Amino acid sequence: MARRPARLVRSALTAVAVVTAATLTLTGCAGEGSGSSTAAAAGGGGNGKTLTIDFATYNPLSLVIKQKGWLEAALKEKGVTVTWVQSAGSNKANEALRSGAIDVGSTAGSAALLARANGSPIRTVDIYSQPEWSALVTTPKTGITSVADLKGKSVAATKGTDPYFFLLQALAANGLKASDITVQNLQHADGRTALDNGSVQAWAGLDPIMAAAQKNGDKLFYRNVAFNTYGFLNAREDFLKSQPEIAQTVVNTYEAARAWAKGHTAETAAILADVASIDKTVATQVIARTNLGVDPAPGAKQRAVLQKVGKIIVDSGDVKDAGTVDAALNALLDDELVTKADPSAVTTK
Repeated sequence: MARRPARLVRSALTAVAVVTAATLTLTGCAGEGSGSSTAAAAGGGGNGKTLTIDFATYNPLSLVIKQKGWLEAALKEKGVTVTWVQSAGSNKANEALRSGAIDVGSTAGSAALLARANGSPIRTVDIYSQPEWSALVTTPKTGITSVADLKGKSVAATKGTDPYFFLLQALAANGLKASDITVQNLQHADGRTALDNGSVQAWAGLDPIMAAAQKNGDKLFYRNVAFNTYGFLNAREDFLKSQPEIAQTVVNTYEAARAWAKGHTAETAAILADVASIDKTVATQVIARTNLGVDPAPGAKQRAVLQKVGKIIVDSGDVKDAGTVDAALNALLDDELVTKADPSAVTTK
């Protein structure tokens, strides 16, 4: 697939903003790594010496790759240093991609589409999972048992992420509108806290936080795998254009990690449990309801899901019109690197 030219506008002020984004916006939860400011500033297109890439608890393959050091080993011969930055959610990954704080980042499909429709110069180069990572959650004391019960209620959700769009889809499927509820825009972990302390009556949850909440007695009262929009690995267009070999190595490594994780589910769950600071039984549940064997090439299945989400994005006012969403979808999905991926080029142990 041909790539469109990226717009590069650089200044000293932008470099300062990039450093600030890397050091402040991406470190919102305990245990998150920020990477070095200098390395982050060198990202956003790459300089041939540094790759800045995210890891996220909602992306198990990123955790495996980071812990095993496979990407560092694969890029060592090219003289490339890898800097890892943790994303607390798709919205944070999108902020970092747009600012140039990272070159490659993990989001849900819906979040990637929204970002692209709002002008972020990204392309999806790999589908890292087909998860059931979102559902609607409540506590037993609320008495909520169905989506219809949400009318007039306060619901926590992280805008710009899959749980938020899961919530909007669930409302639409059950004859409700966003205006029928009050959405509290909270980061995922804060949403769970708000639910458990009674500040909201429901929460659009995200694994692994959701699985931990479920283990502690919270109820997943509405589930629908079809409303989860896949795990998208996105890269900035300027990085893809200027550093194609490094970008190919990233995708090669993801495909090697996919094969390894499918054959080592227990160890994958253990890695997730360690990074997310959750019980291993919870992590095992998360991995069990995450399809890591999904076709990694962005294509027709993702397009079909995002076409449905696109209408909701327009109706919610997050994007001005359907034409903008259609153009974004046409520009977003890029299967070139994954089609050429060679997992055997990466040594896994």
